[in-house]
Amino acid sequence: MSTTLKNQNSIQEEIKSRLKSGNAFYHSVYNLLSSSLLAKNIKNKIYRIIILPVALYGRETWSLTLRDERRLGVFENSVLRRIFGPNREEVTGEWRKLHNGELNDLFSPNIIRVIILRRMREAGNVARMGESRAVCRVLVGKPERKRPLGRPRCK
Repeated sequence: MSTTLKNQNSIQEEIKSRLKSGNAFYHSVYNLLSSSLLAKNIKNKIYRIIILPVALYGRETWSLTLRDERRLGVFENSVLRRIFGPNREEVTGEWRKLHNGELNDLFSPNIIRVIILRRMREAGNVARMGESRAVCRVLVGKPERKRPLGRPRCK
């Protein structure tokens, strides 16, 4: 796996490729996840252990916009809908898709929350590093000189 960093603050292509990889891993374990013999908590663990790490690789470098968060949420809901399948109404006996609220109840930490928690954990790891490490110097460093006044010169 590799992460592509660009000089712009745009990570849409990176997120797109990560979601493609997550989808590919979902299809590789489709037989397990579509089995009615496995309990929902086992399917939940498979999703959390196999699919999520692939989809969230390199997430520490992502600065998410609302559009990116929505795209990640749609990916998560679609995979969870495919994993848990339709729900049968008790009164009418009809089958229907699970609503987003029901999916959130089945899988409590949503993908955006997972990203934020892992980013905070990574920031804590960097903060505990020694001052000699380059990553820590970038995090807590200060500029050595002030920027000049005015608009930058055209080159």
